[in-house]
Amino acid sequence: ISLMLQCAYQILRMVGMMSEKYGYGRVSTKEQNTDRQYFAFIELGVPEHNIFIDKQTGREFDRREYQRLLTLLKPSDLLIITSIDRLGRDYKAIQEQWRYITQEKQAHIRVIDMPILDTTNQKEGLLGVFICDLVLQILSYLSESTWENIKTNQRQGIERARQTGKHLGRPKKKRPNGFKNTYVMWKNGEITSTMAMKKLRLKKSTFYRMVKDAERAGMGTADRTNLTSWELTAP
Repeated sequence: ISLMLQCAYQILRMVGMMSEKYGYGRVSTKEQNTDRQYFAFIELGVPEHNIFIDKQTGREFDRREYQRLLTLLKPSDLLIITSIDRLGRDYKAIQEQWRYITQEKQAHIRVIDMPILDTTNQKEGLLGVFICDLVLQILSYLSESTWENIKTNQRQGIERARQTGKHLGRPKKKRPNGFKNTYVMWKNGEITSTMAMKKLRLKKSTFYRMVKDAERAGMGTADRTNLTSWELTAP
């Protein structure tokens, strides 16, 4: 019986007599939290298995979860997004995807923070479609222009930091106590690099970065009697 019900359900889905709710969310980086979008979908009755979330930039639409979602959308299904910029950040592409979903897929879209962008409520005929398209164009433009402003500000900030000599990125780890003597022993062949890393409790990448920085600072070829000026500055 269960198998028969599943088959009947799939047939009804194919002919458009039963619809599904889907939620699509997106953040730009893996560090960003998606809980707000996830719970917004849950509150609107989207089944957990119908929620798709990408952690990827909005400039491109070849996102894994988004593409999976598109393959599942059927006529009369409802796709819910929290805001238009969660769909994407490209002015032209947002509109193309909107029309692909609503016209080719014949599914509906609802934007939570902009109720006018809800194709299930377009009862005003041509005027309603016109207003919806107009708002979509404005919000798509704002989405891309906001992204461009963010990138411009980032580039300007990085350039200013470089001009003033500020360090960019994470702060460099300080050399541990005993680095100088361990370095010399390693350079003289008294210990292996693995032994040196273990002694200093450093990862391979960190160890070699510190070695490179030290030698740039004037270490040169090391021995116990010729440390020159580097001996005065290195721990």
